[in-house]
Order: sequence, then C-alpha cells, then structure tokens
Amino acid sequence: MIETIDWNKNPLIPAITQDFTTKQILMCAYMNEEALKLSIDTGYMHYYSRSKKRIWKKGESSNHTQQIQKLYLDCDKDAIVGIVHQKGNACHTGEISCFFNDILENKELKTSTNKKSPYDVLDELDNIIKDRKHSSGDTSYTKLLFDKGDNHILKKVSEECGEFICAIKDNDEKEIIYEASDLIYHIMVAMQSKDVSLDRVKGELKKRFSKSGIEEKNGR
Repeated sequence: MIETIDWNKNPLIPAITQDFTTKQILMCAYMNEEALKLSIDTGYMHYYSRSKKRIWKKGESSNHTQQIQKLYLDCDKDAIVGIVHQKGNACHTGEISCFFNDILENKELKTSTNKKSPYDVLDELDNIIKDRKHSSGDTSYTKLLFDKGDNHILKKVSEECGEFICAIKDNDEKEIIYEASDLIYHIMVAMQSKDVSLDRVKGELKKRFSKSGIEEKNGR
C-alpha cells in the first residue's frame, strides 16, 4: 500500500494521530518516507520535524510514546491517520491532546499572538538542552555536561544551589537573578539526563495549583 505514495510529489504528508481507546484526536505532524517506514518497522509513531530537519520518535525524550494499533492512508494517498495507544500526554504543553483551543467557545488561542512570555524562554531552553543531549559532534557546554555523566551534573547543581543561597543571604538582586538562572539551567540539564521534560513539571505544578484552588474555595 505505501508503495503507491508519490513521495516525489509530496515529500512530506500530514499524519493525524488518534487515541485507540478514547477516539480523541491527539496531534497532527508530518511524515516523510523514512518516518513512515520506521513507524511500520518499530510499531511506534515517528515523524519528520520541519524545524529541526530530522526524524524524531514521539516520546524520544519525554517517554510519551505512541504505540501503533492501526495505520490508514487516505484516498488521495497524501495523508496518514495513526490509531495509537498514547503513553502520557501527546502535547508538549502537558495537555493530553494538542487540540485544546475551542474556537467556537471564543476562547483565546494560545498561539494567536507573537508575544513571548518568560515561560517561552524556558520552553526554548528545554528544547535546546534536549537537542544537545542527542547531538553528535557537539562541543557545547551542555553536551559536555551530558558526556561527563550524572556525578558531574549533580555536582554543578549543588554548586549553583550554594551560590544562589549566598546571593539571597547577601541580598544582592543582580546576583540573585544571575545565580537563579544558572541554577535553573543546571536543574533542567539534570532532568533531561533522566528524560524528564519541563512539560512534566509544568503538569505537576498545574495539578498542585488546581488542588490548591479547590482547597481555598472550600475554605481550607
């Protein structure tokens, strides 16, 4: 069947992913010929990243994999639907599905503005750290940390934590900001060394704040 796809005409084709159990549409990405063959051979969804110009396996860093149950090719043979068992969340924001902006309810789309919040900086940094971890021939400081292993990474976290504490005790605002930035960066490296993404921490914080809100509402 896949031999009928004209990859010369359509080097990339959209791939829509649906949850096998809930039937919820999870995400839409793109596949090239190699990504589709890898998906079939491994039984897990692989896509082609247009921004990073490479094949990526869904869940390669977050472990939120998509185990294929069925694959469908549309009548024009230029689109794929994958029916999967989704492990964890499909969306990098921590949502189960990427499709959570309700247009008909007139809710503001989170992607409707070009303004970037400070939180976007952390998302970008998390992606950079993730890329450096898996890159070959990289001579960056981040890659060096990964290459030196857990003990070196944890030593740096401990050092930066101590420097941050000193900045707080010295009441030095400039140093507090500088050392907090260093500490957050090294914590994120440590997390990525164990394939724990920033999105998973955001999800945990979201649950805690939601629970806190309920407790406050109930007067606790």
